[in-house]
Amino acid sequence: MGIGTSNGTARQRHTDELAAASSMTASQLAQAVGRFDGDKAAMVRAAVRTAERAFSELDACDNVIDEASETGRKIADRLAELLAAEEAADIPVQLAALEAASALVRDTDGTRTLLNRLLGREEEFGQRPPAVRHLSSADLPGLPSAYTDETGFEDLMAVAARGEELAPRLRDAHAERLGMVADHVVRVVREAAAAGFAERGFAVESVHEARHAYELWLRCLAERNRDLG
Repeated sequence: MGIGTSNGTARQRHTDELAAASSMTASQLAQAVGRFDGDKAAMVRAAVRTAERAFSELDACDNVIDEASETGRKIADRLAELLAAEEAADIPVQLAALEAASALVRDTDGTRTLLNRLLGREEEFGQRPPAVRHLSSADLPGLPSAYTDETGFEDLMAVAARGEELAPRLRDAHAERLGMVADHVVRVVREAAAAGFAERGFAVESVHEARHAYELWLRCLAERNRDLG
């Protein structure tokens, strides 16, 4: 089973309420300033109340991020277990749960952007996390093969004998390739979880890379099974 995301609907509804509330807050503040002609104290109190509400709503958004981050860490742990055990059929469930956790945070993007703009904290929250590292088959160690051996062979018997000689190296190479890709999948998920999925581009790219790396892992697994049985 995947990591639970059963509260998604309730969180979505709460996020929608936050977005509506934050836009009303900005409007109400502008109206309040217009009403308090010359009454600076009243205007300041209205601004303080607005700021308090904005910070409260930002706290609610931060809670969504914190919970998504914790979910992401659990998914990374579970993926590490499944990849090590080569339980390929159960991995897509975890990747779907990862996307769901990321989507919950994306639903707070508009609210967080508006509130941070209102509070003058746009630059503080505008820094992008490090780029997502991509992994391809070209980055993996090659597989030894008697057919590509620099030493020439005169007949198929000699090729077969060379294949038997290379078998231990072939097993090690397959294990190294599978291990590299598995480690990459888990690392990408852990880094996305550590950032709390809070930066949209980084989160989307991380989820995409986790899925891409899983597909690469499946190809490596199929190649291992083909070569070693």
